[in-house]
Parts: sequence; structure tokens; C-alpha cells
Amino acid sequence: MIDIEIIKRNDQAEGNFNNGEILEKKPVGFPQDEGKSRPYSNIFYWAHAWTNEKKSTIGLHPHQGFEICSFVLRGEINHYDTKQERWISLKEGDVQIIRSGSGISHSEELLEKSEIFQIWFDPDLSKSLSQDASYDDYKPEDFHLEKNEEFYKKTISGPGSKMKMDSKGIEIFEYQLSENKNVDIVQEKEYIYSYFLIEGCLRIDEKTIEKGDFFKVQSDEKVILESELASKVFVIKSPKKTGYVTYAEKRFL
Repeated sequence: MIDIEIIKRNDQAEGNFNNGEILEKKPVGFPQDEGKSRPYSNIFYWAHAWTNEKKSTIGLHPHQGFEICSFVLRGEINHYDTKQERWISLKEGDVQIIRSGSGISHSEELLEKSEIFQIWFDPDLSKSLSQDASYDDYKPEDFHLEKNEEFYKKTISGPGSKMKMDSKGIEIFEYQLSENKNVDIVQEKEYIYSYFLIEGCLRIDEKTIEKGDFFKVQSDEKVILESELASKVFVIKSPKKTGYVTYAEKRFL
């Protein structure tokens, strides 16, 4: 059995910074954003943000407890935090993780024509809030690549990757498919698989997925992604049951 929830790009919550210099769509918004998706598993928040012709900065702001992950999809960003006390440049394909622990503040500058995901994971705040904040950058060569005639798969977090997360059960992948190619993803029934189509057009279970769409799949069998166009899809595998009470369960659900 395959259970698919699709949230089209136009139905996702929206946001912006600096009078629209930075624009956002939110596959998983904050509860007050009134989008169609709420926090689930240990995924609390997921924003897709971009700039157009002008760079723009999100000023210094605090975080606690959550693991804040940024994935540079296009262009370049600059990052500053109060632990390192210096600006660091991150380019396309780079990933940063802030384990915000007992508290840290940071600032981000998105250069012109840049695009990122920022995703907040809940590692069990009852433990993480008592830990010191820590931070890591990862480069494309830190991720395991698997290539064949149908697709290539990049493991960002999970087996073969150097990226370390405290949020249990999280694995993160990116697939690239040429036009009219398929990839079979064997899903484990204890997990939710969350997909975002960065580029292209896909079919899954006779449903069409377009650029910018987000979809969640629960299944105890393999799922087949069929590319109608050359496509790039971002995937997060997360547990149905975390083994602890998440912040969202405690506060909102």
C-alpha cells in the first residue's frame, strides 16, 4: 500500500525578508504560518528560500535546541554565528549544520540569484538544550555518490556520508534522473519519506509532480519515480516514531 500526500508549490505557506529581497515557500511551515503541512516525525520546519537580483541579509537571531541545516541549492551564502565569530562562505552543494544546543545566534547573507533549503530537525530537546552548541560545514566531496545508467544518488546524511546528526533515524538523499528514466526506492514501513522536486517533472503512482512540489510517502513496498523531464529530487527519510516527545507534540499537537 502506498499513501501519498502532495502539497503543490502554490499551496505551501509563504514568507519573505527585507521587503521581499528574500522570498520563501515553506513545505513545512511554523504552525502560525497556516500552511497545509504541520511538523511531523522529527522534522519541525522546512523553508525553501531564494533571492533574485539583489543579495540580502537576515540579521543576527537566536536558536536553541534544534538542529538547523542549510543546503545551498544554487549560488552562494555567507554565514556568521556567535560560536565561531567570523563569516564563512558556503557555495552550491555545500551543507551546514548548527546543533543549536543551549543557545547560539547566527546571521545569513544570501547572494544574488541564490537558493537554499533551511530545515529544522528535533533531536530531542529535553537532551539537546543542555548541550553546548556546535557547528559543521560539509562540502560536496563529503557525500557518497552512487551512479548508474538510470540515475545518480547522493547520500547527504546516512551511510557513506561524513555528515553527523543528533536527530535519530534521519537520512537525506538527492537523486538526479535524466529524462524518461526511473528510480525504484525501497521504502521501510517504519519511516516517512519526504520529497521535494528541485527541478524537472516526475510521475509517482500515476500522479504528476512539478518543480517546487513537496510530497510525503508512506509505504511498505518500493516506490517508483518516473522522470518526464530531467529531474532533481531531494529526499528525507525520518522515523514515524521518534521514541521521545517532540517539541511540536508538546506544544502544538
